Amino acid sequence: MYRVGICGHYGGGKIYLDGQTVKTKIFTKELANKIGEQNIQIVDTHGWKRNPLSLIIKCIMLLSRCQNIIIFPAQNGIKVLSLLFVILNRVFNRKLHYVVIGGWLPELLEKNSVLKNRVSKFDGVYVETYSMLKELEKLGFTNVEYLPNFKQLNILNKEELIFQNEEPYKLCTFSRVVYEKGIEDAIEAVKNVNDSLGRIVYTLDIYGQVDEKYRDRFENLKNTFPEYIAYKGVVDYNRSVDVLKKYFALLFPTHYRTEGMPGTIIDAYAAGIPVISSHWNSATEIIINGETGFVYDFKSRKGLEKVLFNMHSNIDQINEMKKNCLRMAKQYTPEVAIGLFLNYLN
Repeated sequence: MYRVGICGHYGGGKIYLDGQTVKTKIFTKELANKIGEQNIQIVDTHGWKRNPLSLIIKCIMLLSRCQNIIIFPAQNGIKVLSLLFVILNRVFNRKLHYVVIGGWLPELLEKNSVLKNRVSKFDGVYVETYSMLKELEKLGFTNVEYLPNFKQLNILNKEELIFQNEEPYKLCTFSRVVYEKGIEDAIEAVKNVNDSLGRIVYTLDIYGQVDEKYRDRFENLKNTFPEYIAYKGVVDYNRSVDVLKKYFALLFPTHYRTEGMPGTIIDAYAAGIPVISSHWNSATEIIINGETGFVYDFKSRKGLEKVLFNMHSNIDQINEMKKNCLRMAKQYTPEVAIGLFLNYLN
């Protein structure tokens, strides 16, 4: 018997940089570091729609061989995987664990009583923020635990922090390149602030995998970029701190209200750079306004511009925030998160 069986999207050998795949892979790796690879078996859900029978057979084998089952579904997959494992577990009677990716689950379950009942049958549901935990408890759940998102990163020492005291101040985005992540808000805000001030106060570098559905639009946008805005491509997750540490601040102008705990903010904190973010559901739990960054009204480009206007005349405050970011980063390490999960598992 394996101690743990994990069912999630590993990408089928291809490179995927979405939150679901990244978290599934990182969690599996760090759990293996604690309990040993020999105690873990996995099922990759990549391409399951082309052969659903194969997925069912693999899940039956997983249940037959493992004491604990962990699932990592995205928003569409939870309906399928929860149904599959709850039904099959009537035979195997294993412990079922659901590690939630993002912050959308409470809203989905509030609208779907059938799915709500099914998820309530899991032994544990692990959410990324206390805000989500409270929302699910209000819906009647008693099987919910807090489990922060995490990354294995080399958190900078204070002595390694890079301070900027002269214009132009370097800003960046570091997430999937898609309209809903607020990429165009970041671009327009930087352009508008620079135009209003009559000089290049800020530069903007855009990092991340371009969403296929957004590729054509983004290519057209790139053709309009002024000299101080550039697309810098994709960065390996283990190089994120080295890349980000040279920046003044990270922009996170997301249009997703249900972000959960974004991995890009963990990257930023480990690199000692503050985060300027729109107000998604859990934003003020993750970003301490005025200490580790600034939170402005959701989807408000004007709000982002206002923060940028204020920042350029308060450079000392921004540089002081860098130390606070390093302290926050220590809350989102594998040692903290996997330690919590193993306590729950036991």
